[in-house]
Amino acid sequence: MTTTTGTAAEQAVSASGAAAGIPSGAVTARLPSPRGELSAAVLEALAAPPPARLPSSLGAAVEEADPYGEDLQLALYVCYELHYRGFAGVSAEWEWDPDLLRLRAGLERVFLAALRRDTLTGTASDSDVSAALEPLLVEPAEGGGVSDFLLREGEWWQMREYIAHRSVYHLKEADPHAWVIPRLDGQAKASLVAVEYDEFGGGRGERVHARLFADLMAGAGLDPSYLRYLDDVPAPIVAGVNLMSLCGLHRALRGALVGHFAAAEISTAPSARKMARALERMGAAPECVLFFTEHIEADAVHEQVMRRDVIGDLLAREPELAADVVFGIRATELLEERLADHLLDAWHRGATSLRRPLDA
Repeated sequence: MTTTTGTAAEQAVSASGAAAGIPSGAVTARLPSPRGELSAAVLEALAAPPPARLPSSLGAAVEEADPYGEDLQLALYVCYELHYRGFAGVSAEWEWDPDLLRLRAGLERVFLAALRRDTLTGTASDSDVSAALEPLLVEPAEGGGVSDFLLREGEWWQMREYIAHRSVYHLKEADPHAWVIPRLDGQAKASLVAVEYDEFGGGRGERVHARLFADLMAGAGLDPSYLRYLDDVPAPIVAGVNLMSLCGLHRALRGALVGHFAAAEISTAPSARKMARALERMGAAPECVLFFTEHIEADAVHEQVMRRDVIGDLLAREPELAADVVFGIRATELLEERLADHLLDAWHRGATSLRRPLDA
C-alpha cells in the first residue's frame, strides 16, 4: 500500500516544506509544557528575565526525582537547549545564570549517578574498550529491534511516530559532538573533524544531515520546525539526547562523548539500511528514504575512523580515559535499549508511543 498520498494535512505540510526548503531551526522553538515540579520551576524561571528565582525546596526534589523520568529529563533538556538555539522569548542571558547552572548540576549528578550504576560492573571489563565495542560490530541474524519491527511489520503511523521521536536529536544532528573538538589533539581531533564535516554536509548546506532530516519530516507529513515535537516525545528519547549534551558540555566526560559517538556510528549503518527498506515498503516519499541511504555508506566509513583513528589515538595519548570511553558506549546502549523497549511495548499493544497521538 502506498502511503505518500496521506491526508490532506500531510500533503499540505509536505508540499509547503519541500517548496519552502524548510531548514531545521528555521523557527525558534517555544518553551514546552512542564511535566512535574522540576521542569515547572525551570520553565517558570525562563519565562521571566534573569536572575533566577528558584524555590529553595528544589534541592530535595532533585535528589528524590526519577533519574530517567519525565520531569527530570525535560528540565535537563530545557537547560541544555539554552546552549544550542534557545527558546522564543527567553533571554540569552539565561545560558550562564549561576542559580540555573547550579540546579542543572544537581540534575546532572542524579542522571549521571544512575547511568554509572546501571552500566558499570566494578571489574576490569569497565576499561576494556575492544570488548565494549565488539557486540556492536556483529549484527544479529534475526534482530528484534525497532528497525527490524518497522521493516517486517511496521505501519505508516508507527513510522511517523518514530520520526517524531528522533526529531529532538536529528534536527541538531552532530551538534553535541562538536563540543569535543577543542578537547582532542592530533589524529583524534583531525579524524573526528573529518567525520563531523560529513555530518554537516561536506560544505553543502542542503546536504547537512539535520537539513536532510527536516526534508524527511516534511516528506512524511510532519512539521519540520525545530523542536516542534518536544512536547510530544517521552523521557526515553529525551534522555538519549541529554546524554550527548551532558558529555559534550563537560571536558571531564570527553572520553564518554567519543565512546558515544563511536557507538552511534557503528550501529547506524545496519539500522539505516533497514529503515530505508521499510520506508520503500511503505511507499514513502524519496526524501524520506534519502536521509537513511545517506547514512548507510557514510557511517560504515565513519565507524572505522572512529574506532581506529579517534579512539585509538585518544587512548594512545590518554590511556586513563579508557573507562570513560567504555562508559559512553554502554550508556548509549542502555538508553537506546530503554527507548526500544518503550516503542515496541506501545506498538505491540497498538498504542501510541508518544505522549499524545500525532495529528491525523
